[in-house]
Amino acid sequence: MRATIASLVSNALLLTQQAAAAPTDTDTWNETTADISGDSSADSFSVASISDWTYRRWNGANYACKCYPGDPCWPSTLQWNLLNATAGGNLQISIPPAASCYNTFQGLLGNISTYNAAQCADVHANYASEQWQIDLPTAGLWTYFTNDTCRPTTNPTDSCTGGYFPTIYIKAKTIAHIQAGILFAKNNNLRLIIRNTGHDFLGRSVGWGALVINTHGFKDISLTSSYRGACNYTGSAITVGAGVQAFEALSKLHSLNPPKIMVTGECATVGVAGGLVQGGGHGPLTNFYGFLADTALEFRVITADGVLRTANAKTNPDLFWALRGGGPSAFGVIVQATYKTFDDYSSSGATFALGPANVNNNDTLWWNAIAKFHSYSNHFVDNGLYIYYELYPGLSFRVQPVVGVNKTAAQLEAVLQPLFDDWNAMGLSFDKTTTTYSTFYELYNALFESEVAGDSALTGGWAFSKTDVAKNNAGIIDAFKNVLNNGALLVGHMWNGGHGLPQNQWADSAINLRFRNVSDKLITILPLSGNAPLAEKEAAQRVLTDVIDGGLRAAGPNGAAYINEADPFQPKWQTAFWGDNYPKLLQLRQKWDPSGVFYSVSTPGTEKWEQIEYGTRLCKKV
Repeated sequence: MRATIASLVSNALLLTQQAAAAPTDTDTWNETTADISGDSSADSFSVASISDWTYRRWNGANYACKCYPGDPCWPSTLQWNLLNATAGGNLQISIPPAASCYNTFQGLLGNISTYNAAQCADVHANYASEQWQIDLPTAGLWTYFTNDTCRPTTNPTDSCTGGYFPTIYIKAKTIAHIQAGILFAKNNNLRLIIRNTGHDFLGRSVGWGALVINTHGFKDISLTSSYRGACNYTGSAITVGAGVQAFEALSKLHSLNPPKIMVTGECATVGVAGGLVQGGGHGPLTNFYGFLADTALEFRVITADGVLRTANAKTNPDLFWALRGGGPSAFGVIVQATYKTFDDYSSSGATFALGPANVNNNDTLWWNAIAKFHSYSNHFVDNGLYIYYELYPGLSFRVQPVVGVNKTAAQLEAVLQPLFDDWNAMGLSFDKTTTTYSTFYELYNALFESEVAGDSALTGGWAFSKTDVAKNNAGIIDAFKNVLNNGALLVGHMWNGGHGLPQNQWADSAINLRFRNVSDKLITILPLSGNAPLAEKEAAQRVLTDVIDGGLRAAGPNGAAYINEADPFQPKWQTAFWGDNYPKLLQLRQKWDPSGVFYSVSTPGTEKWEQIEYGTRLCKKV
């Protein structure tokens, strides 16, 4: 099933009609009349020479597009072979994870015979496994943005096409491989995707016809008890390669005597040196130490010119600021990151739930109980608790876990008791558990559950400020009802990004300052098949943006949106994601990536970029 680069790229040069896959209402336009030299507005990148672009007309507008298979600007076989040699022979054709269940994979570079019974059985057994998907070179853990055109099947004669999967990837093993891929994409005007784990809700790890640089193999970890660097910090630290995941870093830190911890996401499979920190990086320790970005000490990063740079408080400090929360895949490829680490403490965790039986199937009573729970958001975070909860249709409410770092079970229960007293007064029956662990690390492994890969959904979300909760909790609960009534699910994370971080450090990163006053950050999930008809997709996106998340935004006017877990198509996303930091980020994007080598939806400087022709070609409106 492993096709050679030379054969398939050669085929691609002859497959212009198939590869372009242009809808019938698309045409080209006269590039000699197009102004693609860039303009003076801050939201546009300067662009490559006129011969490096494909020109398209879509829905009445003119576009200059990245180069794709079949375009005159698509690299030659010789160029691809030279890249393969420079990348140590690690250039490969991207094939969807489930292709082994089909006789043939029909990709942009030609057809490949792919059926393999043993591999197909492995697909069926592991498709929902996060780590299985992560270890694949170009898989997207959640499939909506792949277009779901090659899911597991028991009928090998079914059709398996590439959908929005990338076309070619480099499985990078050295920094030089990454540099080669960046420069090749830049010089040939290809869409470029940087992928570590593919743990992404917004489709940023996949893209039609793209070149992927996979950084998951960079697994080096080093520890120090006394950091010496560009800042005044001299405590313990960890340095991780681009491919290191949270569970690997935490395990290494736990092996110390005494054990240490670091800020990570709540999901143990997430990488800690890529999109997580570039989006900010919230997790169970955010109440104490802020975001992962707040703990960053230094990055080694390859910028759009292919240069490996150091970014810290003294060297390239503007880039260092932007990389800490300024947007994933926007300013460079982080190949190594150094973070503060902290002492690990005995910690306590709790779980509780309310289902139909707990409220005698009484919808009103259930919602009243949810309203009471949420009214304590500020109380919980002010007392240092982190709470992860899920709210689903059918009167399903589950909290797992409540985290009390450096708290005994009695101390944790004392913070929760006012809520339980109110629930008891309402006549509710509910089960709860409280357990003390010798370290936070043990709590993390025991109480945080793995996520399920392979599902397809649109993702949105909003964060409520402490002010919104104090003044409008009833309105927030009405917005919750609206979420569930429109077929979506809701996942909440109660934390405060400014609780334990000194206020004089709040602006040291690019994170939206509104997150320093948040007490509940939500994810909304609207299930929808990736291969649903286009009209159905468009309608669902409108419901998510305008109705589901629109209700949350209206109920929480002092809130914000978290770039890694929100609707990228919401209005005024620039302000929602970064607040007053956006103009500075825009200027820095112009400085560090003036030609738009990197792209991630709704990140600084991407206002004029669109995926036209039904989500395929990445183009700039001109």
